[in-house]
Amino acid sequence: MSASPSDTCHDLVEAEDRDRALSLAFAPADRRGDLAALYAFNIEIAKVRDQIRQPLPGEIRLQWWRDVIAGGGSEKGAAGGGEAGHPVASRLLQTIERHHLSKAAFDRMLEARAFDLYDDPMPSREHFEAYAGETASTLIMLAATILSPADAGQIADAAGHAGVAQTVAGVLRLLPIHRARGQCYLPADILAAAGCSPEVLNAGEAEPSQRAMAAMVAFGRYHVGEARRHSRRLPKPVRAAFLPAWLASPYLDRIERSGANVLRQSPDLSAPRKVFAYWRAMRG
Repeated sequence: MSASPSDTCHDLVEAEDRDRALSLAFAPADRRGDLAALYAFNIEIAKVRDQIRQPLPGEIRLQWWRDVIAGGGSEKGAAGGGEAGHPVASRLLQTIERHHLSKAAFDRMLEARAFDLYDDPMPSREHFEAYAGETASTLIMLAATILSPADAGQIADAAGHAGVAQTVAGVLRLLPIHRARGQCYLPADILAAAGCSPEVLNAGEAEPSQRAMAAMVAFGRYHVGEARRHSRRLPKPVRAAFLPAWLASPYLDRIERSGANVLRQSPDLSAPRKVFAYWRAMRG
């Protein structure tokens, strides 16, 4: 018996995004399936780069997702056999319809993800913040809309900063993978201020790379602080949407302690520590 679309989404999130998978337990039971569909979609578009050798097939795949979402259910041609052809797409469309999620938000996410397909350096902090805003921050906003549409309109500033902090921690943790590809997500102005460059970072030169990573950690911590400032009165119904982003702070601490090892090995946190951090955030 083949897995249902809901099971497929849950399994994908469990396998490839443990931070968000663990956060699902803190959401209301009747929202978990829809959150899993949203997070599974995020995995699908984030891993397009891993599935291609040239950018053009990746652009085609991202356009496929645009067409599916814009069509609101007409995915037959590209999926290869109706909604059953792609269980994540099928389940996502149900979620979008059920919660009246903004299709424009999904389009912005897909547009931002086109950056992943190329090896162009991140030009500046402003470009990085825009990229994070259209990816991680938008994902928080969409998750919050699923959890409580009445409260989602109050959290834009908190979600904006939280998404940037989460993306900073994410790109630092992914340095080994990005270096192997020849990609660099650290903004060019931060690298220049640290006396580093994409070429030096990807070559693994320890001293300039550590200066650049330290500057990036400071950049992330600034956004952690701003996110917390804007979330002092975060409505309880939407807190579960922020849980993965709140791991940015302990991840940045671990990255700082790891030093140059981050260039070769992605630092992680134990599942019990993540769950404890989520529990505290939900109580607060």
